[in-house]
Amino acid sequence: MLIKRPSDIASSEITPPEIYRRRREFIKAAAAGIGLAGAGPLLLGGGSVLAETSGGTAIPNVRPSPFSTDEQRTSLDDVTHYNNFYEFGTEKSDPAANAGTLKTRPWTLVVDGACEAPGEIGIEDLLSGFTQEERVYRLRCVEAWAMVVPWVGFPLGDLLRRFKPTSKARYVAFETLLDPEQMPGQRRSVLDWPYREGLRMDEAMHPLTILATGLYGELLPNQNGAPLRLVVPWKYGFKSIKSIVRIRFTEREPQATWNMMQPDEYGFYANVNPAVDHPRWSQKKHRVIGEGLFARKHETLPFNGYGDQVASLYSGMDLRRYF
Repeated sequence: MLIKRPSDIASSEITPPEIYRRRREFIKAAAAGIGLAGAGPLLLGGGSVLAETSGGTAIPNVRPSPFSTDEQRTSLDDVTHYNNFYEFGTEKSDPAANAGTLKTRPWTLVVDGACEAPGEIGIEDLLSGFTQEERVYRLRCVEAWAMVVPWVGFPLGDLLRRFKPTSKARYVAFETLLDPEQMPGQRRSVLDWPYREGLRMDEAMHPLTILATGLYGELLPNQNGAPLRLVVPWKYGFKSIKSIVRIRFTEREPQATWNMMQPDEYGFYANVNPAVDHPRWSQKKHRVIGEGLFARKHETLPFNGYGDQVASLYSGMDLRRYF
């Protein structure tokens, strides 16, 4: 079965993406020029975008999502060569250059904590157990840059429910692989390793929160967080923890790496909020990767344009204090 307890664990292509036609599902997000994702097997009309491939491993049974944006996608070269992944270096080009040392097979994800059915799941069982859907997100992070990435993945909540979280599970904590041999950046104390992140339960269960297993119809490249990474499209990029090996249900707010390192600059919630400046730069505008350094900047929208879908999660909260 899909979810394996320790006593049960054994030792451990459809053609490349085609031209997909799609349109925005949520009108306000569309008017704002911000794409979002959701489930669905249909190909909808709208702007057409030619998919790219890297010659990597195609993911079977990928279904395009009707909620994907029809914005022009960031080029595959930029998506795979402009990355934040400190486990492989602090420069944007370092992950692509250094991530070849990461071995993503075999790979086991442990899920435990405040749940009735803690256990483990191998990456192959995980990939075969969920229908993969292409979901194109515009991600913005605190360095004020943005990309449109055709992630392939499935809702995080679909996985979490299988482990039967209890009423004490108020948060979900995530942890990256800790292995300095495979991840040479961990040999330097630039961060408190392993990388950790967390979400509130309602954030984790929201259908826009996905576990990504690929992009452009192929398995994730190492530098993009292979084999499993978090994607939360209304939050800044540092919430998108990569190469996940553990998910834990917790009663208290879990540790999050950047919030631990610089709490005055990186809040636990990390919601895109142009009204709250980073102490060292404004977050009111951003650049889009691929448009060039001298292209006009774009206005940054609250919750990255997903306010209609997620603002209710934070009703009554002071979003300047809980940033």
